[in-house]
Amino acid sequence: MAERVQQVKGPGARPPRGVKPQVKNPMKIFTRIMKYALKDYTVHCIAVVIAIFVNVLANVQGTMFMQTLIDDYIVPLLKSSSPDFSGLLHALIRVACLYACGVVCAFTFNRIMVYVTQGFLRDLRIDMFEHMESLPIRYFDRTPHGDTMSVYTNDIDTLRQLISQSIPQLISSCMTIVTTFVSMIILNIPLTVLSVCMLMVMLVVSRKLGSLSGKFFVKQQNDLGKVNGYIEEMISGQKVVKVFNHEEQAIADFRKLNDELRESAYQAHKFANILMPVTVQLGNVSYIICAIVGAILALNGHFSLTIGTLVAFLTLNKSFNQPIGQISQQINAVAMAQAGAGRIFDLLDQESEDDQGVVTLCRVETVDGKMVETDKRTGHWAWKHPRKDGQVELVEMKGDIRLEGVDFGYFDDRMVLHNVDVYANPGEKIAFVGATGAGKTTITNLINRFYDIQKGSITYDGIDVKLIKKDDLRRSLGVVLQDTHLFTGTVMDNIRYGRLDATDEECIEAAKLANADLFVKTFTRGLSNNAYRRWS
Repeated sequence: MAERVQQVKGPGARPPRGVKPQVKNPMKIFTRIMKYALKDYTVHCIAVVIAIFVNVLANVQGTMFMQTLIDDYIVPLLKSSSPDFSGLLHALIRVACLYACGVVCAFTFNRIMVYVTQGFLRDLRIDMFEHMESLPIRYFDRTPHGDTMSVYTNDIDTLRQLISQSIPQLISSCMTIVTTFVSMIILNIPLTVLSVCMLMVMLVVSRKLGSLSGKFFVKQQNDLGKVNGYIEEMISGQKVVKVFNHEEQAIADFRKLNDELRESAYQAHKFANILMPVTVQLGNVSYIICAIVGAILALNGHFSLTIGTLVAFLTLNKSFNQPIGQISQQINAVAMAQAGAGRIFDLLDQESEDDQGVVTLCRVETVDGKMVETDKRTGHWAWKHPRKDGQVELVEMKGDIRLEGVDFGYFDDRMVLHNVDVYANPGEKIAFVGATGAGKTTITNLINRFYDIQKGSITYDGIDVKLIKKDDLRRSLGVVLQDTHLFTGTVMDNIRYGRLDATDEECIEAAKLANADLFVKTFTRGLSNNAYRRWS
């Protein structure tokens, strides 16, 4: 199948399936994501970081209170014959206020992140769509539509998870590790050294498993795009599939693509699912070792280790190891986001349609035998042609089209048109007749400058079409495409698509001129009927 696709010479040529892409410069991609997110939400992100820090600090200070609670309150109160609980009550109230502050900060930064994430995705989708609309037809010819749709859906969703969950979690985990480490040093240095040694083991294991899953997450995103592209292709060509009884082969091809997706997803999630349990169990091992060593030190009175200090330290040990597991878990989300972002930025980095034209279209009227530009609807048009001497010449738009010595190929090494000479005088009707693939549609595409020729010239009223701005060139032409495409909306909306300011009366008149009014009248709501549902 891949070889057959490669042999296509026209605009539908596509790369072979099964290519395994690699994320190039993952750090560069991550940096670009952050710059994009911070562009309009810098203040919000700073507020999130502050709120995360306060929340982490509240949790660590609450854990440190365990030492004070046991050594300064519980143990003395147990030994006292007439215990006074007022001091303990005040201490508990202070800790409760501290935790309440942490809860408020956690709620705040999560709410802010929802706002930032959705705003970021909205802006990104707008930029993607605006840039996509500026791309040349060549891009859409060579890129499966399903792949492009996958960028707007699956790849965007990976960034949603990255911005809303992974990055805040990574920041929180890093802050927790630092604050907890400082607190552990304050409590007991030997046990801290022991905890750090176990941490090194966890980092080595996490890095190894994370690298194995990361490369498969990249392939998973690519395979998902291929599956979506194939499904879109089959839906669009369902009539062709059924006419040629191609269902079994289509199913077989889909099974192959789906199996590739299943395998890449299996490999990615296999290592990802192993990562978390392994790091958690290593954290438990660290906890047990510290508990045994700490108990021995406390019972023998070494390093002034009290019961309260040991309990607080073991709690901090849990808090120290837990973020490592969380970080290892988020590594997979970061890898998926980098793969998705790579595809998104590939779209955004595509070169926009080049337009170096200077000649524009304008309405004109005749005053004293001379053409004069006007804003009135006169039914007469002219080309505004700037000259080298600074003067602007008005050239009447008549519709004289000439192709002289035109060579063209969709690829520079494969020409499909050779030395073509065609002319159409104003008012003439010309029909192109030839075999499929002879270049009939290609010629009309060249006149519209969907593609640029390699050799020769195409003139419009004596003006090289390369000098005419593409929007004005296409505005001067009326094109009826051979493939019918109806947009969502009413019949009236689709008729008005060519001129959005057209009145209802003008749309009705256009329907009559196209001999469409007769069968449109058979619709329940006429021109106000849903176009796609009735005409597709």
